[in-house]
Amino acid sequence: MKAKILTILVAVSALIGLAQTSKTTFSMSEQSNAGADVKVLLNTSVGDITILLYGDTPRHRDNFIARVKAGDYDGVLFHRVIDDFMVQTGDPTSKNAPKGKMLGGGDSGTPIDAEILYPEHYHHRGALAAARLGDNVNPERRSSGSQFYIVTGKKYTPAQLDQMEQQALMRHKQDVFNQLCVEHHDSIMALRRNRDQVGLQALQAQLVKETEAKTAGDTSLYTPEMREAYMRVGGTPHLDGTYTVFGKVLEGMDVVEKIEASETDAHDRPLEDIKIISAKVIQ
Repeated sequence: MKAKILTILVAVSALIGLAQTSKTTFSMSEQSNAGADVKVLLNTSVGDITILLYGDTPRHRDNFIARVKAGDYDGVLFHRVIDDFMVQTGDPTSKNAPKGKMLGGGDSGTPIDAEILYPEHYHHRGALAAARLGDNVNPERRSSGSQFYIVTGKKYTPAQLDQMEQQALMRHKQDVFNQLCVEHHDSIMALRRNRDQVGLQALQAQLVKETEAKTAGDTSLYTPEMREAYMRVGGTPHLDGTYTVFGKVLEGMDVVEKIEASETDAHDRPLEDIKIISAKVIQ
């Protein structure tokens, strides 16, 4: 497994492509505007959901509050619902959308810089996270200005978590190599222009060595608390470290379950509209 990753890492085409991207992850110590958690009540057509917005993801917290106060969430549909995965809402074009219309492309506000605080915040059942465009067009993993999802997920066995943990560690190694390529972008471009294959190979070897050194301590991805949560209540661990988790459901997971259980069309939109009637800050 390890050898396969390194074969991918040292490919020249991958080296050049990765030099043009960057993955942004933060630790809690880097959050200069961290403050108080905030509660928001979502009154939906099938019941109330109370969510907590984390103070240590201040950009997402403050943006969500701004969207609530602007009325952006009043009338939006839960436009994407996938059993054992999540329920998604926040597309402004879903308001009064005709039956059968494909939704999910709309947004309010502007993209938000990532605040991926992992493993402090992870995708357990009931986690609130920001939707976003894929890495191929959004390598910085910026979040949508308004769309978000609530995790439902499923429960995992210890063996399944072990396998997912290894896959996540491989992705982390790729991200570390990615960032090193960004830092050496000018050198890579100069070597390419000069057709210096020997120099490129030497740089590749150097970056692979640095990647191995930086990731040498990645022996346990999931904490005991996380493993317990994924086995006992479930979630979507394969999304960890790649999407910003900025809150959680405090009350109303039974309502989320009603939404999750709704019958959907080929585009995962519920056949019978389920909407946020109103949203308000309650703390």
